[in-house]
Amino acid sequence: MHEKMLRYMNEQDHLRRLLLHEPRGRPEMSVMLIVPPCDPRSDVGFLIMAPGDWVPMSGSNTICTTTVMLETGMVPMKEPLTEVRLDTAAGLITANAECIDGECKSVSFDNIPAFVYALDKKITISGIGTIAVDIAYGGQWYVIAQAQDLNTQIKTSNAAKLVDIGKRLKEAVLSQCMPTHPENPKIRGINNVIISDPWNSSNGTKSVRHAVIVTPGRLDRSPCGTGSSSRLAVLYARGQLEVGEGVLFRSIIDTEFKGHIRGSVKLAGMDAVLPTIQGRAWITGERQVRLDPSDPFPAGFSI
Repeated sequence: MHEKMLRYMNEQDHLRRLLLHEPRGRPEMSVMLIVPPCDPRSDVGFLIMAPGDWVPMSGSNTICTTTVMLETGMVPMKEPLTEVRLDTAAGLITANAECIDGECKSVSFDNIPAFVYALDKKITISGIGTIAVDIAYGGQWYVIAQAQDLNTQIKTSNAAKLVDIGKRLKEAVLSQCMPTHPENPKIRGINNVIISDPWNSSNGTKSVRHAVIVTPGRLDRSPCGTGSSSRLAVLYARGQLEVGEGVLFRSIIDTEFKGHIRGSVKLAGMDAVLPTIQGRAWITGERQVRLDPSDPFPAGFSI
C-alpha cells in the first residue's frame, strides 16, 4: 500500500489538491481515498490525503473511516463489536468498533509499532533558543516539545502563535537531523509537531493536553492518534508507562482519545511499543464535488 500511495502522490496529486485546496477544501481537512486493499487479510484499503501531502497513517482518520465504512454499510456491521482490518501505507491496522443500534459508539485501533528516535535532543530554534525535544514515530514522525520551554500555553487564543512556533521547530529539527524509519527508508523527516502541557496524574489517571501542529500550518482538532502513539513510545522509553497501562490524551479543544500499550516488540533491533488508541467519530453530512471544465483553478488554490 505504501507503493500505491507513492504512485498516487506522483501521478494523481491533482486529486488531493482539487479536494483539499480552496474553494472545495480548507487547511483543517483531510480526505480519505478508499481503494482496493493490497494485503489479502484486509477488508478495505485507504489512502490519506492531507493539505500538505499524502501521509502513511492517521489515527483520527482511521476512526473516521471505520465509522463511515460501518454506518453506511460499505462494511457489514456486527453488533455489539465489529472488527475491520484496514490496509494503510504504514501497514495493516485492525480496528474494533463498539456498535449499538446501527451506530459506532467508539472505535479502537491497534496501531503499528511506535518507537523513539531521540530523547531530550537539543534543538536550536530561531528567536527562541535551545530546548530539549523528543522525536518519535507512531505512524508519522513527530517532534515533541514542552509548552513551558517555548514560552507559550495550550489554548485556542494562542492558535496562531502555536502554529508559528510549530513551523519553526519543525524547520529547526530538519536542519539538524533526519529521522528515518529503520525498515522503510522512504518514511523519513518530520511530519508534525506536538507542543505539550505537563502530564497530570490526578485521580489515578495519567492525562495530558497537547496541541498538534500539522503541515502546512494548522492545528489538529483531535488529540491525534499517531501523535498519541508516539507519546506512548516516549513514556515507555522513559520508564513512565508499562505494558497494559493507559493514558488520556486531550486536544486543544478538549476532544479526547484513550491510549494504552498492549505490548512491546523489537523493530530492527530497537525497542518499540504496540499502541491501541480509542475514540469516536460522527458523520456530519454527505457531499458531491464537481469540476467545471472551464474552471480556471482545476486544482484549487491556497493563500
